[in-house]
Amino acid sequence: MKIFAIGQNYSEHNKELNNTNPSVPVVFMKPDTAVLKNNKPFYIPEFSQELHYETELIIKFNRLGKNIDSKFSNRYYSEIGLGVDFTARDLQRKLKTEGKPWEVSKAFDNSAVISNFLPINEFGDVQKIQFRLDINGKTVQKGNSSDMIFKISELIAYVSRFFTIKIGDILFTGTPVGVGKIVIGDRLEGYIFDNKMFDFKIK
Repeated sequence: MKIFAIGQNYSEHNKELNNTNPSVPVVFMKPDTAVLKNNKPFYIPEFSQELHYETELIIKFNRLGKNIDSKFSNRYYSEIGLGVDFTARDLQRKLKTEGKPWEVSKAFDNSAVISNFLPINEFGDVQKIQFRLDINGKTVQKGNSSDMIFKISELIAYVSRFFTIKIGDILFTGTPVGVGKIVIGDRLEGYIFDNKMFDFKIK
């Protein structure tokens, strides 16, 4: 299983991190060892003092594909879920400043929270899906797929130019404004509309 992740796909999030909007999707990957499922706790790694949450809509591919035309992209997935792209922000910042790759700040073990999945046909337009993250009962991130710079269909087309899509691969579609630091004891609850998608603790 491959995990494709998209960076800088919401304008307001780019502003909060002092990034400009990209002209093409920003793609990075996480290994299967990054997966954290079934509401298991997330343990803050010792190599970061500034671990951030980034809540994202995710899709699971159900067909093999390569060079997929965006107008046919809906044929390659039928379910949507919610994920958290955990980021060692201090490490990422240092690596970016040095002009080095920053995979270790994004792709470390358990850095990709993956929820259960819901049938996409329950929601109609995939580009009008609301989602949010609550920490300790307070909403800290709100997003709507209508605010994406690159639509899900465009992301699938772009990613499949470079990588063969396989059944079971996951696509993280980018995070909206409101990312922030987690600390031990936090409880993270994620929702698509009113559907609770995950509920886990930080340790």
